[in-house]
Amino acid sequence: MIKFDNVAKQILRIIQLDGRVTNAELAERVGIAPASMSDRLRKLQRDGVIKGFGARLNPQKLGLKILVFVEVRLDKTTPQVFEKFARAVRNSPEVIECHMVAGGLDYLIKSRFADMDAYRSFLGDVLLTWPGVEETRTYVVMEEIKNDGPLQVNV
Repeated sequence: MIKFDNVAKQILRIIQLDGRVTNAELAERVGIAPASMSDRLRKLQRDGVIKGFGARLNPQKLGLKILVFVEVRLDKTTPQVFEKFARAVRNSPEVIECHMVAGGLDYLIKSRFADMDAYRSFLGDVLLTWPGVEETRTYVVMEEIKNDGPLQVNV
């Protein structure tokens, strides 16, 4: 784990909320010279702390009205099955996130779809054909309470 000084912590807090902040404005807000800010940002990127920059899109405006979480249990838990399943997930544009979890299931998948028919097609034509899938449970989100919280920078 990397230790951050107070300036780095401020930088990380600010850019999580506004990735389009200019270098000059960011430098002013944290109280350092713009040249130093450029160096700090490059170092944070080089160290892998900042993974990249992008825009958060409104899924509703893109017609992706249904958010689902899918629990997946595999028939076998071997390294080969895990790798084949992971490869299938990485090749699936419908999957926003996939996490291997501990407990009574193996994976938790997050996806968005236009409607229930689109999800049903994904489930039957894609997910259930992946290697090792034995059982799934789907949870359709009724209301999103918080979905864009920044990471805490307290280190």
